[in-house]
Amino acid sequence: MKLWQKENTDVSPQLIEEFTVGRDKDFDLELAPWDVIGSLAHIQMLNSIKLLSDEEYALAKTELQKILKEIQEGKFCMHANMEDIHSQVEWMLTQSIGDTGKKIHSGRSRNDQVLVDIKLYLRDQTKEIVDLSEQLFNTLIHLSEKHREDLLPGYTHFQLAMPSSFGLWFGAYAESLCDDMESLLAAYKIMNKNPLGSGAGYGSSFPLNRNLTTELLGFESMNYNVVYAQMTRGKAEKNTAMALSNFAATLAKLSMDVCLYMNQNFNFISFPSHLCTGSSIMPHKKNPDVFELIRGKCNRLQSLPNEFALLYTNLPSGYHRESQLTKEILFPGIKELKNCLSICNYMLQHIEVKKNILADDQYNNLFTVEAVNELVLKGVPFREAYKQIGMEVETGIFEAGQTLNHTHEGSIGNLCNEQISNQFNTLKKNFEFEKATEKIKKLSGQQ
Repeated sequence: MKLWQKENTDVSPQLIEEFTVGRDKDFDLELAPWDVIGSLAHIQMLNSIKLLSDEEYALAKTELQKILKEIQEGKFCMHANMEDIHSQVEWMLTQSIGDTGKKIHSGRSRNDQVLVDIKLYLRDQTKEIVDLSEQLFNTLIHLSEKHREDLLPGYTHFQLAMPSSFGLWFGAYAESLCDDMESLLAAYKIMNKNPLGSGAGYGSSFPLNRNLTTELLGFESMNYNVVYAQMTRGKAEKNTAMALSNFAATLAKLSMDVCLYMNQNFNFISFPSHLCTGSSIMPHKKNPDVFELIRGKCNRLQSLPNEFALLYTNLPSGYHRESQLTKEILFPGIKELKNCLSICNYMLQHIEVKKNILADDQYNNLFTVEAVNELVLKGVPFREAYKQIGMEVETGIFEAGQTLNHTHEGSIGNLCNEQISNQFNTLKKNFEFEKATEKIKKLSGQQ
């Protein structure tokens, strides 16, 4: 039986069934613990407004916590004839506690049920992304400090430009993660609002206590307007996808740098042989396959927001069945980004940096700006100093002095890593994961 069936004869042809359900059941397994947790909050609220007696509530709570434990222990599975996770959980409950299990859907629809499931899932996944980002951030800051004195060429237009340093290079990607975290925090603020109680999108004649479920589930606030609560399907996911795409852009650019810098014509960095791959016919090869795959995967991840934009373009308010496709767009994307963050951090922990790169004569012209600035400090007008050094380069008489004196904020001699770290740590605190974590533990009976 499906939740919407009136009689046993109301069965869709298999062709229709397979098309409309699609891959939804596979992704619903990701939502299983959150469907149970949402139900635990819902039945407590039903008890508070007398739609479940104390005895019924206690019975349903105990059974739901048992189902949650099954899920957490990997013993849970979806039955072939179940349409979705909501049907599965309600069926299991009804099998165990009879008619009381049939009462738990009072005051809600699968529409607000899946909304709350997805928001709880996204909230949990956001915490995992933040944790993995923090690990990568700490590695980048460590490498920036370790190699603050190691210079490398800076490029514009792929041409030699000015001296840079590994301290600057690693630190730049650390700070990039700060901005990525800021976009994720904005997405988190949007997802961390309670849609439960909006029903099919038009509320309920039951005296639901939405403030109670908001508090029980650890949401920061609720989506107040019930029509808008339904309109957030896809919006929370799209904003999360935007944040994922920002992280992906950072990782893709870093990976491109790594692939270039490993090239023998650059030869700025290397990795142990066991972290690279070889060639079937060229015995000298050490290929950066890990970073090439990070680059490719992250370039694909940057398309996620566009997929959401196309999926929801011109849809009116109210629920529409294509909303289920958001799961197959976003869920694999989240998993992919987490894998990329993790493997990137692992690889960078084994990076080998070449010393004294700029001692090579081919990098002499990197120091032309230093020479111009030195003349300016002696009183020569900038444009005259620029012409003088330019003529020395043209005639082949320019001699580089390799002394650097970069002291302003964020430059080679003043990396500002402490400030960047403070920024990252402040952003992490602003998620306030602890509040939600404690509420979920309490609902789950784990506290």
